[in-house]
Formats: sequence, structure tokens, C-alpha cells
Amino acid sequence: MARLGALMAALALAATACSGSDASRQHLTVFAAASLGDAFRAMARPFADTHDGYSVAFSFAGSQQLVAQLQQGAKADAVATADVQTIDRVPKAHATTPFVFAGNRLVIAVARGNPKHVQVLADLARPGLRVVFAAPAVPSGNYARDALAKAHVSVTPVSLEENVEGVVTKVALGEADAGIVYATDATPGRNVDDVAIPEDVNVRAQYPATALTQGGRQFVTFLRSTRAQAILRRFGFLPSSP
Repeated sequence: MARLGALMAALALAATACSGSDASRQHLTVFAAASLGDAFRAMARPFADTHDGYSVAFSFAGSQQLVAQLQQGAKADAVATADVQTIDRVPKAHATTPFVFAGNRLVIAVARGNPKHVQVLADLARPGLRVVFAAPAVPSGNYARDALAKAHVSVTPVSLEENVEGVVTKVALGEADAGIVYATDATPGRNVDDVAIPEDVNVRAQYPATALTQGGRQFVTFLRSTRAQAILRRFGFLPSSP
């Protein structure tokens, strides 16, 4: 009985130590553009493994929605958006100077097998073709508008979504025939195919990040690391500069 009691006491002490260790861990909240979802989720474990005492959770939405939340008083340790213009609206009280950590390019998302035979941006103007974009205030929507302007194509979308995920979902569900999204979002796993947009009319997206707390600086610095950059490349993102 004495030995059993000693064993139980030892287990209780170990549990208390583990609980104390977890309690001392600093939990970071990172606001990030919806298109970063898969890549950032893949970074959570590597970040925690290389930053003892930290863990990270993400809140994904349209870049403009994230910044609006911060302007209204929401708390986050760091934020990453899909364009420089949006991150410039982050409250400056404690923000570090933003830096671009990744790039992306646009493609046309179509249903699997491309049943509407969309080949170029001009095809999006065909009568009867249901096209969906992100809203102009959303970085991907603004990039799409710039690409269409470069190609001298005018399109009236059937809907404007709050983020690029909404565009992909509409095409995947058959509620739209095509949409302009990031190359990282138009993947077979999301039940869509992609049609390339030529470089001369394409638009390169830039992803900047800024830290809002001292803990957030740890994650933002991690984004520059070889390990984080390798994860971004694995998910199809481009280097921060051409």
C-alpha cells in the first residue's frame, strides 16, 4: 500500500508539472487571409516545435474583414493579409513594419473537366457563363479586376464573395461556371480545375505580415525561416520577390 501511495503521489506530481508547463505556454492568435489557410495550419506544429513556450492558433477570413476586426478592437498577436494596401490599414499603435513573405498568381477556377471550355480571360465574358469573383474590397477581387483590365475584358459577375474561399466553393458546388482565384486555391482536392492566365495579363499577389505583440514577432520572424518558406512552396506559394 505504501508503494502504491508513493506511485500515485509521483503520478500526481508529474501531472501537476505537465499542467504547469502547459499553463506557462503563450498562446498566440494570428489573423490570416483565407487563402493562407492550408499553409499556415501546416506551420502550427513546426512553429511550436522550434519556439519553446509558444503555440499558435489562426483566424482565417478575407483580409479586409480581419483588418476591420482589428480596427474595432479585436485582439491578435500578428496579421497576414493578401495585399499591401490592406495591411497598411492595420492600427499602428504596436504594429511592426510589414514585410512581404510570399507571393501568388491568379488562375481561372472551373468545374472539374472544364465543361464550359474556358480557355482565356475573354471567355469569361461569354453570354450565359456564370462568373463569380471576390468583392472589390477583397484583395483577390481587386487583383481579378486588375487582370481583366489588362486583358481588356469586361465581365458582370453573378455574385461577389467576401473571400476567395467563397469563389472556389461556388464553382465547386456548380453555383458558378468559373471564377478568378489564386493558384493555391484551385486544386483538385477542392473539386475544381484551373486554367492558367498568361503572365502578360496576370497579377502577382503579395502577402505581407506584421506583428502586433512581442509574441507575434516570434511568428512573423518564423515566416522568414527556411522551414516556413519550404511549407509555403509546398502549398504553391511563390517567393516573396520574382
